Formats: sequence, structure tokens, C-alpha cells
Amino acid sequence: SVLLSDGSELPADLIVYATGYGSMNGWAADLISRETADKVGKCWGLGSNTTKDPGPWEGELRNMWKPTQQEALWFHGGNLHQSRHYSQFLALQLKARQAGLATPVYGLQQVHHKG
Repeated sequence: SVLLSDGSELPADLIVYATGYGSMNGWAADLISRETADKVGKCWGLGSNTTKDPGPWEGELRNMWKPTQQEALWFHGGNLHQSRHYSQFLALQLKARQAGLATPVYGLQQVHHKG
């Protein structure tokens, strides 16, 4: 559910936080909690060891369109092409889990970067 500033509560099965450009980890901290955001770690980036993309090398985008260290928390974002392309794979993963199908992953993302 969503608790509004006037104290009223709206029941919700799903919350979509569409915010535009910015840090997904920061949004998670604002929307959920700093503890949850730190548990997940940063989103995006491959670990190319640059100023805005510190290492280590991850091999795939951090925490995007796949399970995160926080159970039932998934991140989806990007430009129009990325959103359209990856939404089908995200939807298939979620539907498979909902249907009880085995959905193995390489492994959950290690958390190297917080904040």
C-alpha cells in the first residue's frame, strides 16, 4: 500500500516509480530506505573503472532487469529502446517466477558500491 502525507492509505499490488534521469540507487533510498539501497548497491555500469563507473568489472549491467540482493525488488529503466527491448525479458522472468517455473540466474550481484 501507499501511505499519503495526509495519513490516508491507498491499497496497491504494484508501485511504479517513474522519475526520469538520476541515480536508481538514490531513488531506492528515497522510496524504500537507505538500508535497502545499500543492500542492492549501485545500478547501471559495467565496472569499467572510470569516474562514474568504478570497478570491479561486472560483465553485465549492475542490477538491471534481473534479481537483486533485495528479494522481490527489480529495476527497469533506460531510454525508449532499452525499455522496450528489456521489458519483455523482465516480464518473462517475473511471469515464470509467478508460475513456479525454475528461473536460474548466474548469481546475485555482489555489492561493491554503496550510496
